[in-house]
Amino acid sequence: MNFNQAQFLAAYGTAKQLPKSEKPEIVFSGRSNVGKSSLINKLCNRKALARVSVKPGKTATINFYGLSGGYLVDLPGYGYAKTSHAEKKRWAELVEGYFAQERNIPLVVQLVDFRHPITELDRQMMTFCTENEIPFLIAATKCDKLNKTERAKRSTEFAGEVAAYPFTACLQVSSQTGEGIELLRSAVGTNF
Repeated sequence: MNFNQAQFLAAYGTAKQLPKSEKPEIVFSGRSNVGKSSLINKLCNRKALARVSVKPGKTATINFYGLSGGYLVDLPGYGYAKTSHAEKKRWAELVEGYFAQERNIPLVVQLVDFRHPITELDRQMMTFCTENEIPFLIAATKCDKLNKTERAKRSTEFAGEVAAYPFTACLQVSSQTGEGIELLRSAVGTNF
């Protein structure tokens, strides 16, 4: 799998616009500001494939990136408090509409910020995947922001927080240092 050849294909703002699912779609899900766009860029060895913003809540569409074996699908981030109620509702309808369609989803990459306890919205997404038998792995982002002692403590806490979920892997990843990126490439590549 040559991740370097990934290309942006399209952004969809409503579920009705989504194309028919014909190839495997690896879905990236997580709260606003968890680093989905940065992780997609690092995964594909590109600086600006996915648009990165310092303001959370900027990904308001479902973005498709093409690879030879299928697609990377970037969902809008959830949980950003400063987004209007109408916009949050539109995002929810968009994401729910995506999953309600018959899609070829071999894997969801559920991003969580490793520095903080998982949120209720993270739990809801992992529960959704579990109940719908959608395989998912957890990508614990921003692990490089913790020192060795903080990381060891957080690893123990984190293991307890996600123990109830049947994830396929839990990877500590960093878009800054590249930690865990090869493992993530391998996990994504085996699902195409």
